[in-house]
Amino acid sequence: MIRTGIYFLIFLVFNFGALAVGGFLMGESPATNEWYQTQNLAPWTPPGWVFGAAWTAIMLLFSIYMTILWKKYPSRSNALIYGIHLLLNIGWNPVFFQLHYVAAGLIILVSLFTIILINHSKNFGFKNTNGLFIIPYCSWLCIAFSLNLYVLLYN
Repeated sequence: MIRTGIYFLIFLVFNFGALAVGGFLMGESPATNEWYQTQNLAPWTPPGWVFGAAWTAIMLLFSIYMTILWKKYPSRSNALIYGIHLLLNIGWNPVFFQLHYVAAGLIILVSLFTIILINHSKNFGFKNTNGLFIIPYCSWLCIAFSLNLYVLLYN
């Protein structure tokens, strides 16, 4: 039980640390980013506070998911996949907001979505209820993809 708590804390630190690093690399917030504010944004773009609330919930659930996964299947390949996931998660912010590589942002989002699903399938299969913990993450990635795609198509 203690080991589970330690794993959970480690994944919390890594997941929220990745969000913090991504936010730092993003530079200014979307609300003050001049380039972003001049883009035609999707009509369904949520207000800014939704992003913080969504990512907080997503990373809490993903930390639980990763704790379960790591407790059952600790392996180098899972550590590598998780590391790639973190890099992709961090990388989208500067690629989109700083470099303005909108198409590359789409590739990162698709890669992130794919790596999460492949890792889940590899470890649990798709009939396992642990997948419930990643549904919000995958759903949010679909929303992010649609917002990113809109910027690409209408700017």
